[in-house]
Amino acid sequence: MPKITDQTLRLLPKAAGAYVLVIDLPGDIALQNKRFAGTVLHKGIYLYCGSAKGPGGIAARVKRHCRADKKPHWHVDELTSNGVGQVVSVLVVPGGNECDLRTSLSTVPGVEAPVHGFGSSDCKCCPAHLLQAGNPDAAIVYLASMS
Repeated sequence: MPKITDQTLRLLPKAAGAYVLVIDLPGDIALQNKRFAGTVLHKGIYLYCGSAKGPGGIAARVKRHCRADKKPHWHVDELTSNGVGQVVSVLVVPGGNECDLRTSLSTVPGVEAPVHGFGSSDCKCCPAHLLQAGNPDAAIVYLASMS
């Protein structure tokens, strides 16, 4: 899948809100993060539900996630840094909530959380904010229907 374009990134809102990154992982990776060390994520399409409340809002956060040359800060950086995986699409919801997006996406057949706690260390209600799309077509159609 082609990565998200600079033209698309320029269209992102600077408002606070939530987003879903569609990440193409072209091969298996063993996570290095201390909490998840050795856990393997298999090749496929992943959906990461996040929020952006700081300066620059959704636009700034998503642009950061799309950069390969960043200092790791969030769990998802392990998937999007140094060419490991690439962001191929994004759904943005100004004023939205990442937990609501994750809950909604988890109803799609074949979408499940591959690693408990991944991306949700500050969340008390979600098992994870990273989902694997076992049926990528169904997940992408569902995302399109949300916009």
